Amino acid sequence: MSLDILQLLLLFIAGIFGGVLNSIAGGGSFITFPALIFVGVPPIIANATNTFASCAGYLSGTFAFRREILKDRANLLKIILLSIMGGFSGSLLLIYTSEQQFLYAVPWLLLAATLLFIFGEKANQALQRISKGSNHTGFIALFLSLFLFCVGVFGGFFNAGLGVIGLSYLAIAGYRDINLMNGLKLLISTCASAMAIIIFIFSDLLDWYSGIAVMLGTLTGGYFAAHFSQRVPQIIVRRFVIFSSVSITLYFFFNTYL
Repeated sequence: MSLDILQLLLLFIAGIFGGVLNSIAGGGSFITFPALIFVGVPPIIANATNTFASCAGYLSGTFAFRREILKDRANLLKIILLSIMGGFSGSLLLIYTSEQQFLYAVPWLLLAATLLFIFGEKANQALQRISKGSNHTGFIALFLSLFLFCVGVFGGFFNAGLGVIGLSYLAIAGYRDINLMNGLKLLISTCASAMAIIIFIFSDLLDWYSGIAVMLGTLTGGYFAAHFSQRVPQIIVRRFVIFSSVSITLYFFFNTYL
Protein backbone atom coordinates (compact mmCIF):
# COMPACT_ATOMS: atom_id res chain seq x y z
CA MET A 1 0.00 0.00 0.00
CA SER A 2 1.55 3.32 -1.04
CA LEU A 3 1.91 6.36 1.20
CA ASP A 4 -0.66 8.26 -0.84
CA ILE A 5 -3.27 5.58 -0.20
CA LEU A 6 -2.40 5.58 3.51
CA GLN A 7 -2.88 9.34 3.59
CA LEU A 8 -6.25 9.10 1.88
CA LEU A 9 -7.29 6.36 4.32
CA LEU A 10 -6.24 8.56 7.24
CA LEU A 11 -8.30 11.42 5.83
CA PHE A 12 -11.28 9.11 5.33
CA ILE A 13 -11.04 7.98 8.97
CA ALA A 14 -10.68 11.59 10.15
CA GLY A 15 -13.78 12.37 8.09
CA ILE A 16 -15.70 9.59 9.84
CA PHE A 17 -14.84 11.02 13.25
CA GLY A 18 -15.67 14.51 12.01
CA GLY A 19 -19.03 13.35 10.65
CA VAL A 20 -19.90 11.66 13.94
CA LEU A 21 -19.04 14.78 15.92
CA ASN A 22 -20.99 17.03 13.55
CA SER A 23 -24.07 14.83 13.91
CA ILE A 24 -23.94 14.65 17.70
CA ALA A 25 -22.41 17.86 19.02
CA GLY A 26 -20.66 19.78 16.22
CA GLY A 27 -16.94 20.52 15.97
CA GLY A 28 -16.00 18.00 13.29
CA SER A 29 -13.64 20.45 11.60
CA PHE A 30 -11.44 20.34 14.70
CA ILE A 31 -10.56 16.83 13.47
CA THR A 32 -10.64 17.15 9.66
CA PHE A 33 -8.75 20.45 9.22
CA PRO A 34 -5.68 19.37 11.26
CA ALA A 35 -5.77 15.97 9.51
CA LEU A 36 -5.43 17.67 6.12
CA ILE A 37 -2.44 19.66 7.35
CA PHE A 38 -0.93 16.52 8.95
CA VAL A 39 -0.80 14.69 5.60
CA GLY A 40 0.98 17.62 4.00
CA VAL A 41 -1.75 19.74 2.43
CA PRO A 42 -0.66 23.43 2.58
CA PRO A 43 -2.67 25.39 5.20
CA ILE A 44 -4.70 27.64 2.89
CA ILE A 45 -5.49 24.75 0.54
CA ALA A 46 -6.29 22.56 3.56
CA ASN A 47 -8.73 25.18 4.79
CA ALA A 48 -10.42 25.54 1.39
CA THR A 49 -10.53 21.75 0.97
CA ASN A 50 -12.05 21.32 4.42
CA THR A 51 -14.77 23.79 3.42
CA PHE A 52 -15.46 21.72 0.31
CA ALA A 53 -15.55 18.46 2.29
CA SER A 54 -17.90 19.91 4.91
CA CYS A 55 -20.37 21.43 2.46
CA ALA A 56 -21.89 18.09 1.42
CA GLY A 57 -22.92 17.48 5.02
CA TYR A 58 -24.33 20.99 5.30
CA LEU A 59 -26.32 20.52 2.10
CA SER A 60 -27.78 17.13 3.04
CA GLY A 61 -28.62 18.42 6.51
CA THR A 62 -30.36 21.48 5.06
CA PHE A 63 -32.49 19.22 2.88
CA ALA A 64 -33.36 17.02 5.87
CA PHE A 65 -34.51 20.11 7.83
CA ARG A 66 -36.34 21.71 4.89
CA ARG A 67 -39.78 21.58 6.57
CA GLU A 68 -38.49 23.29 9.71
CA ILE A 69 -36.59 25.89 7.66
CA LEU A 70 -39.73 26.83 5.70
CA LYS A 71 -41.40 27.86 8.97
CA ASP A 72 -39.24 30.99 8.87
CA ARG A 73 -40.12 32.06 5.31
CA ALA A 74 -40.19 35.75 6.26
CA ASN A 75 -36.46 35.79 7.04
CA LEU A 76 -35.13 33.24 4.55
CA LEU A 77 -34.19 35.71 1.79
CA LYS A 78 -32.25 37.90 4.23
CA ILE A 79 -30.47 34.89 5.74
CA ILE A 80 -29.52 33.48 2.34
CA LEU A 81 -28.31 36.78 0.86
CA LEU A 82 -26.25 37.85 3.89
CA SER A 83 -24.73 34.37 4.20
CA ILE A 84 -23.76 34.33 0.51
CA MET A 85 -22.33 37.85 0.68
CA GLY A 86 -20.36 36.98 3.79
CA GLY A 87 -19.05 33.74 2.28
CA PHE A 88 -17.97 35.61 -0.85
CA SER A 89 -16.16 38.27 1.19
CA GLY A 90 -14.48 35.73 3.45
CA SER A 91 -13.25 33.62 0.54
CA LEU A 92 -11.76 36.70 -1.17
CA LEU A 93 -10.07 37.61 2.10
CA LEU A 94 -8.53 34.13 2.21
CA ILE A 95 -7.30 34.35 -1.38
CA TYR A 96 -5.50 37.65 -0.69
CA THR A 97 -3.99 36.35 2.56
CA SER A 98 -0.45 35.02 2.29
CA GLU A 99 0.44 31.54 3.52
CA GLN A 100 2.48 33.02 6.38
CA GLN A 101 -0.30 35.40 7.44
CA PHE A 102 -2.80 32.54 7.42
CA LEU A 103 -0.46 30.34 9.49
CA TYR A 104 -0.21 33.09 12.11
CA ALA A 105 -4.00 33.56 12.07
CA VAL A 106 -4.94 29.86 12.38
CA PRO A 107 -4.23 29.47 16.14
CA TRP A 108 -6.29 32.57 16.91
CA LEU A 109 -9.16 31.42 14.69
CA LEU A 110 -9.11 28.01 16.37
CA LEU A 111 -9.04 29.71 19.77
CA ALA A 112 -12.06 31.87 18.84
CA ALA A 113 -14.00 28.82 17.64
CA THR A 114 -13.01 26.84 20.76
CA LEU A 115 -14.07 29.62 23.15
CA LEU A 116 -17.37 30.02 21.32
CA PHE A 117 -17.97 26.29 21.61
CA ILE A 118 -17.23 26.35 25.35
CA PHE A 119 -18.79 29.67 26.39
CA GLY A 120 -21.16 30.42 23.51
CA GLU A 121 -24.33 29.60 25.43
CA LYS A 122 -23.45 31.92 28.32
CA ALA A 123 -22.48 34.70 25.91
CA ASN A 124 -25.78 34.25 24.08
CA GLN A 125 -27.75 34.54 27.32
CA ALA A 126 -25.92 37.74 28.30
CA LEU A 127 -26.48 39.35 24.90
CA GLN A 128 -30.15 38.34 24.94
CA ARG A 129 -30.59 40.07 28.33
CA ILE A 130 -28.96 43.21 26.93
CA SER A 131 -31.13 43.19 23.82
CA LYS A 132 -34.33 42.68 25.83
CA GLY A 133 -33.57 45.71 27.93
CA SER A 134 -32.91 47.97 24.97
CA ASN A 135 -35.36 50.19 23.12
CA HIS A 136 -33.05 50.63 20.13
CA THR A 137 -34.88 48.25 17.83
CA GLY A 138 -33.32 49.58 14.62
CA PHE A 139 -29.82 49.36 16.06
CA ILE A 140 -30.40 45.77 17.18
CA ALA A 141 -31.72 44.81 13.72
CA LEU A 142 -28.63 46.36 12.10
CA PHE A 143 -26.36 44.61 14.60
CA LEU A 144 -27.99 41.23 13.89
CA SER A 145 -27.64 41.73 10.12
CA LEU A 146 -23.99 42.65 10.54
CA PHE A 147 -23.48 39.67 12.85
CA LEU A 148 -24.97 37.31 10.26
CA PHE A 149 -22.77 38.81 7.53
CA CYS A 150 -19.73 38.27 9.78
CA VAL A 151 -20.77 34.65 10.32
CA GLY A 152 -20.66 34.23 6.55
CA VAL A 153 -17.27 35.96 6.36
CA PHE A 154 -15.90 33.62 9.02
CA GLY A 155 -17.28 30.61 7.11
CA GLY A 156 -15.77 31.75 3.83
CA PHE A 157 -12.39 32.43 5.43
CA PHE A 158 -12.16 29.58 7.97
CA ASN A 159 -14.72 26.78 8.16
CA ALA A 160 -13.88 25.35 11.60
CA GLY A 161 -16.43 26.51 14.17
CA LEU A 162 -18.90 27.84 11.60
CA GLY A 163 -21.85 25.86 12.99
CA VAL A 164 -21.17 27.08 16.53
CA ILE A 165 -21.03 30.71 15.43
CA GLY A 166 -24.18 30.24 13.34
CA LEU A 167 -26.07 28.93 16.39
CA SER A 168 -24.75 31.89 18.42
CA TYR A 169 -26.28 34.29 15.91
CA LEU A 170 -29.63 32.47 15.92
CA ALA A 171 -29.81 32.39 19.73
CA ILE A 172 -29.05 36.11 19.96
CA ALA A 173 -31.62 36.78 17.21
CA GLY A 174 -34.27 35.26 19.46
CA TYR A 175 -34.81 31.82 17.96
CA ARG A 176 -35.88 29.12 20.44
CA ASP A 177 -37.05 26.12 18.36
CA ILE A 178 -33.95 23.89 18.32
CA ASN A 179 -35.01 22.07 15.14
CA LEU A 180 -35.53 25.37 13.32
CA MET A 181 -32.21 26.65 14.67
CA ASN A 182 -30.35 23.56 13.48
CA GLY A 183 -31.97 23.85 10.07
CA LEU A 184 -31.13 27.54 9.70
CA LYS A 185 -27.60 26.93 10.98
CA LEU A 186 -27.13 24.39 8.20
CA LEU A 187 -28.67 26.76 5.65
CA ILE A 188 -26.27 29.56 6.68
CA SER A 189 -23.33 27.14 6.52
CA THR A 190 -24.41 25.84 3.11
CA CYS A 191 -24.79 29.29 1.55
CA ALA A 192 -21.51 30.67 2.93
CA SER A 193 -19.54 27.51 2.09
CA ALA A 194 -21.02 27.01 -1.40
CA MET A 195 -20.19 30.60 -2.36
CA ALA A 196 -16.66 30.17 -1.00
CA ILE A 197 -16.18 26.87 -2.85
CA ILE A 198 -17.04 28.52 -6.18
CA ILE A 199 -14.33 31.11 -5.53
CA PHE A 200 -11.88 28.41 -4.42
CA ILE A 201 -12.48 26.37 -7.58
CA PHE A 202 -11.73 29.33 -9.84
CA SER A 203 -8.67 30.13 -7.71
CA ASP A 204 -7.43 26.51 -7.87
CA LEU A 205 -7.31 26.18 -4.08
CA LEU A 206 -8.86 22.71 -3.72
CA ASP A 207 -7.06 19.40 -3.23
CA TRP A 208 -9.75 17.28 -4.84
CA TYR A 209 -8.52 13.81 -3.81
CA SER A 210 -8.04 14.80 -0.18
CA GLY A 211 -11.33 16.67 -0.13
CA ILE A 212 -13.30 13.76 -1.56
CA ALA A 213 -11.68 11.36 0.95
CA VAL A 214 -12.69 13.58 3.87
CA MET A 215 -16.15 14.19 2.41
CA LEU A 216 -16.87 10.46 2.00
CA GLY A 217 -15.70 9.86 5.55
CA THR A 218 -17.83 12.72 6.87
CA LEU A 219 -20.94 11.44 5.10
CA THR A 220 -20.27 7.89 6.36
CA GLY A 221 -19.74 9.03 9.94
CA GLY A 222 -22.79 11.27 9.84
CA TYR A 223 -24.96 8.46 8.48
CA PHE A 224 -23.99 5.95 11.15
CA ALA A 225 -24.07 8.55 13.92
CA ALA A 226 -27.72 9.17 13.14
CA HIS A 227 -28.49 5.65 14.38
CA PHE A 228 -26.85 5.93 17.80
CA SER A 229 -26.60 9.66 18.49
CA GLN A 230 -29.54 9.53 20.89
CA ARG A 231 -27.82 6.86 22.99
CA VAL A 232 -24.61 8.80 23.55
CA PRO A 233 -24.72 11.27 26.46
CA GLN A 234 -24.25 14.75 24.99
CA ILE A 235 -21.97 15.78 27.85
CA ILE A 236 -19.45 13.05 26.99
CA VAL A 237 -19.27 14.07 23.33
CA ARG A 238 -19.11 17.75 24.28
CA ARG A 239 -16.20 17.10 26.63
CA PHE A 240 -14.39 15.17 23.92
CA VAL A 241 -14.85 18.02 21.44
CA ILE A 242 -13.60 20.52 24.03
CA PHE A 243 -10.58 18.34 24.85
CA SER A 244 -9.66 17.82 21.19
CA SER A 245 -10.22 21.47 20.20
CA VAL A 246 -8.17 22.80 23.14
CA SER A 247 -5.37 20.30 22.40
CA ILE A 248 -5.31 21.16 18.69
CA THR A 249 -5.40 24.90 19.42
CA LEU A 250 -2.46 24.60 21.84
CA TYR A 251 -0.54 22.53 19.29
CA PHE A 252 -1.00 25.19 16.59
CA PHE A 253 0.06 27.97 18.98
CA PHE A 254 3.15 26.01 19.97
CA ASN A 255 3.99 25.05 16.39
CA THR A 256 3.46 28.57 15.02
CA TYR A 257 4.93 30.83 17.68
CA LEU A 258 7.56 28.69 19.45
